[in-house]
Amino acid sequence: MKTVRKLLFREVFLAVTAVTLAFVSLFFFFDFVDELQSVSRNSVLGYSVAQALAYVALMVPSHVYELLPITVLIGSIFVMARLANSSEFTILRTSGLGPWSALRLLLGMGLVFVVLTFAVGDYVAPFADKTAQLLKAKFQGRITVGKTGAWIKERQPYSSFSVNVASLASDASMRGVRIFELNNRGEIVSLTEAATGTFGPGDSWALKDVQRTEFEVPDQGPARAVTTRQAEFAWHNKLSAEMVSAAVLRPDRMGTIDLFQYTRHLRNNGQSAQKYEIQFWKKLFYPLSCLVMVMLALPFAYLHFRSGSTTSMVFGGVMAGISFVLLNNVLGDVGYLQGWQPWLTAALPGLIYSFFSLSAFGWLVLRR
Repeated sequence: MKTVRKLLFREVFLAVTAVTLAFVSLFFFFDFVDELQSVSRNSVLGYSVAQALAYVALMVPSHVYELLPITVLIGSIFVMARLANSSEFTILRTSGLGPWSALRLLLGMGLVFVVLTFAVGDYVAPFADKTAQLLKAKFQGRITVGKTGAWIKERQPYSSFSVNVASLASDASMRGVRIFELNNRGEIVSLTEAATGTFGPGDSWALKDVQRTEFEVPDQGPARAVTTRQAEFAWHNKLSAEMVSAAVLRPDRMGTIDLFQYTRHLRNNGQSAQKYEIQFWKKLFYPLSCLVMVMLALPFAYLHFRSGSTTSMVFGGVMAGISFVLLNNVLGDVGYLQGWQPWLTAALPGLIYSFFSLSAFGWLVLRR
């Protein structure tokens, strides 16, 4: 069994590596061609071909994370179909390799891909993507989510704050910070506007070039607004740099722990967190799809074809992988619009494909 495990592991890992490199090279080429337009528009700012290559290279881990379940499926199908066509898998079966033993071998190998996918998606890809965005912002301007910027809410014991950050600069500092302070009755108490802001030590922001307006409502007489200007102002809060980045950058590029902390912050402050909860559960379930893919590939080892079937099987694997990605994205949007449970929305694509893979395994392997 140890020899069989070594054979299957080596063949599948080589096939998955080759398919992953092929897909990543294709995406790298497309991304680089797309970035050449930005090079021509921002050449005066110093955004050259070298910076474009660095930006595209930093986007590679995100592509690897997105492609790994698909490449695992394609590579596994290629190996299983090739072993079936060359009758090698038939020899393994006559040597005592039963269906359940083969399934356990592939699931053990799938666990390795699960760990690899989780590590890339949770540590390498978020860091590389954030670095890429800051690199691009250094030459092309600031990172923003649109004209209105990003809105974050912070609730404190005796008041609440609505914070608006217009954009992030290349050094991860904030630009165009506005802080609206409201009392427990929902009345605005003060408005703090700062040109720039950085994350200071502890739970504080260091704001610079600040204009602060306090709204006073006396018991008698008209209300009035008092405006003061300060060179620096320290605002104490519990909003970390990761939370601000989460509001500005794409949530699917965040790590699992950052997503969990941000969704908890949104719930504690009475904000809708369903979109981020769906992304959080997707982060947990997406690596497990590698197990589903190796299960889906196993029945191809029990199919027998007379000639030239490996190419068609690989093409079928490509179509199955693309359909999985499409289903994963579509169900995520449908679940968000329909208000489904976030964990069910994230797990549904994997459950559907698990059903098909187990059905194929039961029909082709056990019954036939």
